[in-house]
Amino acid sequence: MTDVLRRGRTSLAFGFCAQGVAFALLVTRIPAIQDRYGVSDALLPAFLAAVPVLAGIGSVTTERLVRRIPPSRVLRWSQPIVLLALLGVGAGREMVELAAALAAFGLAVGALDASMNMLGVSLQRQYGRSIMLSFHAAYSLGGIVGASLAWAGAHWHLALFVSYLPVVAVLLPAALVGSRWYVDGNAGGGPVPDAGGADAGGGLVFRALLPLCLVMTFAYIGDSTVSNWSAKYLQDVLGGSEQLATVPFNVYMVTTLLGRAIGDFGVRRFGAVTVVRVGALVAAAGFAVVAGAPGAWVGMLGFTLLGLGLCVIVPQTFAAAGRLFPGASDAAVARLNVFNYVGFLVGSPLVGVLGDLWNYRWAMLVPMTLVLVTLAYARSFAARPDRYGGGHERRRTADVGRGSDGL
Repeated sequence: MTDVLRRGRTSLAFGFCAQGVAFALLVTRIPAIQDRYGVSDALLPAFLAAVPVLAGIGSVTTERLVRRIPPSRVLRWSQPIVLLALLGVGAGREMVELAAALAAFGLAVGALDASMNMLGVSLQRQYGRSIMLSFHAAYSLGGIVGASLAWAGAHWHLALFVSYLPVVAVLLPAALVGSRWYVDGNAGGGPVPDAGGADAGGGLVFRALLPLCLVMTFAYIGDSTVSNWSAKYLQDVLGGSEQLATVPFNVYMVTTLLGRAIGDFGVRRFGAVTVVRVGALVAAAGFAVVAGAPGAWVGMLGFTLLGLGLCVIVPQTFAAAGRLFPGASDAAVARLNVFNYVGFLVGSPLVGVLGDLWNYRWAMLVPMTLVLVTLAYARSFAARPDRYGGGHERRRTADVGRGSDGL
C-alpha cells in the first residue's frame, strides 16, 4: 500500500503540474489569441467569462459523474481534452473554431479541477497527514513553466500552434501514462450529509458548506486581482516602467510556489486553523502595502506578501471540505470548486469598476477586507477526529488522517 500511495501521489502531482502549464499557456497568450482571431476588445470579456462559467458547469457535472465512475477516470480523460482544446485554440482561424475550443477547454477544466482535488483530498486522508498543499505547489510550478514557455513563444514570435504543439506532445502521453497510478479513495460521491447528518436535499448541507464556499470565493477574488491588475497597477498607479510592470505576477507565482512547498509542514505542526488565519493576515497585509505603496518597489513587496498569504487558503479549503463531509467528500469538493470560478468572475471586474469610479488604491482595500472575512470562518478548517469513526483519525495529527504510518 505504501508504494501504491507514493505512486499515486507522484502521478497526481504531475497532473496538477500539467494543468498549471496548460492554463498559463492559455491566459498569458490572450493578446496573441485576440490578434489571431480578430477578437475585438468589446467581445474579449465575453470569451474570457465563458471559460469559468463552463468550468463551473463541468464541475457540477463531475459531481454527478463520480456517483457512477471513480474520479480517477474523470481525470484520466479530462486532462487530454484540456490539452487538445489548448492545441485547438492555436490551430483554428475562424471565430467559431475559437468558441468551440474554449468551450471544450472550459468544460474539461471544470471536470479536471474537481477530480484532481477529489483525488488529492482522498489521498491526504489515506496518508494521515497534510499533503494537499504539495499538489497545489505542483500547479504553481506548472504555472511558472507555462508562463515562461509563453514568454519564449512571444519573444521568438512563434505562432500559437507552433508554441503549443511541443508542450501538448510531451504532456499528453505523459499524463495518460501517469494516470495508471491514480489512487481513488473510498469516500464516494452520492448525497452529501451535513454536519448533523441531513441529506443533500436539505437546507442544512448548504449552510454547513457555505463558510468554505465564501472563503474560496474571497481567495480567488484576491488571486484574480493580482492576475489581472498587478501590471496595470504597478505601471499606472505606482509609476513603474512597462518592463517592471511584468514582474509582480511572476513574483506572486514564485512566492505562491514557495509558500505551498512548505505549507504542509506548517499544517502538521500548527494545524490548519492557524495556517489559514496567518495566511489571511499576511494576504491582507499585502493588499494594505499595495494600496499604500509610495512607489513600485514597495508595491512589489506587497505582491510578495500576497503570494505568501493567499497560497495556503485554497488547498486547505478543499481539505476542510473533505473533513466536513468524510462520507461524501467527492461531491463536497465538486460543489466547492464552483466557487473557484465565481471568485475568478467577480474579482477582475470588481476591482476595475471600483478603480474607475473611485481609485485603484482604495479599490485594493476591498479584496483586503474580503480576505479578512476568512478569519471569521477559520474554525471551519478545524480537524474533526470524531467524524471519521472507527479509530481512523490519528490522535496527534493536526489535519486529516487514515492509515499508513511513515508516509
